[in-house]
Amino acid sequence: MNLRDQLAALPPSLLARLAARGFEPAQLEAWAAMIGKDRDHRNRLPGTVEPPHAGDVLDAPIAGTAEHAECRARGEEALARGEVALCVLAGGMATRMGGVVKALVDALPGLSFLDLRLAENAHLARIAGKPVPLWMMTSEATEGPIRAALGARLDADNLATFEQFVSLRLTPEGALFLDDEGHPSVYSTGHGDLPDALRQSGLCERFVARGGKTVWIANIDNLGATVDPAVLGFHLAHRGDLTVELVDKVGSDRGGGPVRWNGRPLITEEFRLPVGFDPAQVPVFNTNTFLVGAEALASLSMKWTYVEVEKKIGDRRAVQFERILGELTAGLEPRFLRVPRSGPGSRFLPVKDLPELEKRRPEIELIARERGMLSTAPAA
Repeated sequence: MNLRDQLAALPPSLLARLAARGFEPAQLEAWAAMIGKDRDHRNRLPGTVEPPHAGDVLDAPIAGTAEHAECRARGEEALARGEVALCVLAGGMATRMGGVVKALVDALPGLSFLDLRLAENAHLARIAGKPVPLWMMTSEATEGPIRAALGARLDADNLATFEQFVSLRLTPEGALFLDDEGHPSVYSTGHGDLPDALRQSGLCERFVARGGKTVWIANIDNLGATVDPAVLGFHLAHRGDLTVELVDKVGSDRGGGPVRWNGRPLITEEFRLPVGFDPAQVPVFNTNTFLVGAEALASLSMKWTYVEVEKKIGDRRAVQFERILGELTAGLEPRFLRVPRSGPGSRFLPVKDLPELEKRRPEIELIARERGMLSTAPAA
């Protein structure tokens, strides 16, 4: 049976579930036709790629300076006008922490990543004098548990969830990949879903209608990436649609970073760099924290690159296609902002596994205290 026939034979309930989450059968068929046809070449950026130019990466305002005070005042005014929403990427399962929902893992004893994000939001509301919308992009795996944890606190706009999109895994031969029970294997297509999934939710459009100006995007597990009025003020002062937070590379750090692609600034992952391009030429990398003009995000229309990825499912190989949020910089012109990654000003505290969490807990507690999270956190 070919892929088209396999799709036609799927239960209507499954097709409806997939369609509600952005699935397009024709797109899957197009991907299947590409499998095995020069994947490495397709995944890499075509054209000319250079290191960032002098002046492409700017430094965040330093506390105690006149620039910092000016930016902070500008940011606090925007918060007080209700112009800022925080959108947290919360679709991940902590596979290296026992396969649980990462948002619900205790970042500090008795306080989950979700608890601390809620506490941050309460602190922001005190600064702003009004609610600051908090949206969470979940996945099929995390939507139910996160909504259960939020319970009656959920509402239509100020504390809401929306799901990222899904597709079906394929075999290396281009047929549907079936799990051990013989069912199609559903997966989330990546953080790059955010603009389209957020648009489908209606949250951003309603926010813009209420006068919203900026959507702040951050990972659930990077508690350093709080809403900072000074960083917000920097973003607003430059009157651009997109600011991307970067940190210096340390030791063996690897990750996506800024380059010039055919002359324009872009964030890209290392595996997308041309063969022979030395990533060491780029001394900073992307933290996956973005400040985006709300109207530009709501109206964004661009052709996304879906990279082909091979996954090991049990002892079998599967193929899936994903998009990466950093490609937002191909649709909106970015400004790159280097922020601190250590000390009380750190804006980069990612946690990938339990040993890293144990190592980072003193830093997380310091940041949580400094930024008002513990005074508003739920009782343990």
